[in-house]
Amino acid sequence: MNHRALRSTLAALVAAASAVALATAAGPAAAASHAGVALTQVSSDPYTDTQAQHATEVEPDIFSYGSTIVSAFQVGRVSGGGASNIGWSRSTDGGSTWTHGYLPDTTANTGGKYSTASDASVAYDAAHGEWLISYLGILSNGNVDVDVSRSTNGSTWGNPVAVATGTFYDKNWTVCDNHSSSPYYGHCYTEFDTAAGNDTEDMSTSTNGGASWSALKHPADSPSGIGGQPVVQPSGTVIVPFASASANQVRAFVSTNGGTSWGSSVLIATTHHHTVAGLSDSDASINPAALRESVLPSAEIDGAGKVYVSWADCRFRSSCSSNDIILSRSTNGASWSTPARVPIDAVTSTDDHFTPGLGVDASTSGTTTRIGLAYYYYPVAKCTTSTCQLDVGYISSTNGGSTWSAPTQLAGSMKDTWLPNTSQGRMFGDYIATTVLAGGSAITVVPVAAANSGTTFHMAMYTPTGGLPISGGAR
Repeated sequence: MNHRALRSTLAALVAAASAVALATAAGPAAAASHAGVALTQVSSDPYTDTQAQHATEVEPDIFSYGSTIVSAFQVGRVSGGGASNIGWSRSTDGGSTWTHGYLPDTTANTGGKYSTASDASVAYDAAHGEWLISYLGILSNGNVDVDVSRSTNGSTWGNPVAVATGTFYDKNWTVCDNHSSSPYYGHCYTEFDTAAGNDTEDMSTSTNGGASWSALKHPADSPSGIGGQPVVQPSGTVIVPFASASANQVRAFVSTNGGTSWGSSVLIATTHHHTVAGLSDSDASINPAALRESVLPSAEIDGAGKVYVSWADCRFRSSCSSNDIILSRSTNGASWSTPARVPIDAVTSTDDHFTPGLGVDASTSGTTTRIGLAYYYYPVAKCTTSTCQLDVGYISSTNGGSTWSAPTQLAGSMKDTWLPNTSQGRMFGDYIATTVLAGGSAITVVPVAAANSGTTFHMAMYTPTGGLPISGGAR
């Protein structure tokens, strides 16, 4: 499907509702069991503004540095686009305990100028000791800014710093160069696209911990794209995998000079995508149970600089009947391996897998690279509004993806109607993420929903209690 349809309604957002009182946020819930895996609730939706569907939280990112983990996500999803605010959750003990809160000066809920906020991405700048959450600030005139909030501890966040303003931008993602031997140590890079201008891929660089950002730069061929996720090699080379705006390719571009310039994009692979049950551009607006899902890549990097990119793809299935999660790898961003299938189940299974959140242990490399991969799936791809079951799964590898563990169900089953609605279908998020602690567990924060109470949703952010093991296997 065309990614442009996923955000077309943002430009038509109505003016923000008047400021509303911030309700007292419920603390993280005690551990609960979903599908045999203990989950801990790490955030909740405290807002009461009438523009949003409460209580909902969607679309998380996550990043770790040392034993500190920070996740960020949308809180109070608005059907037309964005959310009541951006929330965060933090652990300083490797995921054992969590605190949570919400960014300041964003929407009317916090005295900010934006109608809604969207698309949170988390990074850490080791050189300057700053945590960064980049996000989209959606204005009532249809413009969408890219902003960054900064924190020295991951729990006290500053007011937004502008990365790009003045038009309709989309799908930001931020990373920092934390390699002390790199000539560009302390450079942070934010990728996004100009949705109002042919979806041109944009890059901006900060050299001072996110306090200010450079003028926009573009890949030499000015490609149209969305959902890029930059990663940084130990040499300082930045590689940015992204989805083409037409959703039929995954591509990448590179900078070798600290973001001063960016090379032309290259093809990683042509995509083959099975439309998940109930979703198409033509029926999503009239089918309130349609699921919102798209081909956005998830990218990570190992300690030696090998880049791993995953996405949902049906090339290994007869008649493109459902999606697998597949992987491509590169050591230089210019040449990429033939995509390989992650063997979650047999190619003859009825499962449909999508929205991968890839994590790689950056202290490992080569044949000992440790990978954790979370994903959503339907156990039966060919399902209907009344029969579709949405689950969360997890699988891991201890040898760079040569073999994989048996899969684990983390949560589910959920009905699509338990998720907040958007103009493109019911939403858990256009992306999720996983982080892998050095020599330790994989940590993911994912949206999990329970049955609605009338018009009130019950959808919040959860993490597997104590993290997830990284194990091998012969799959």
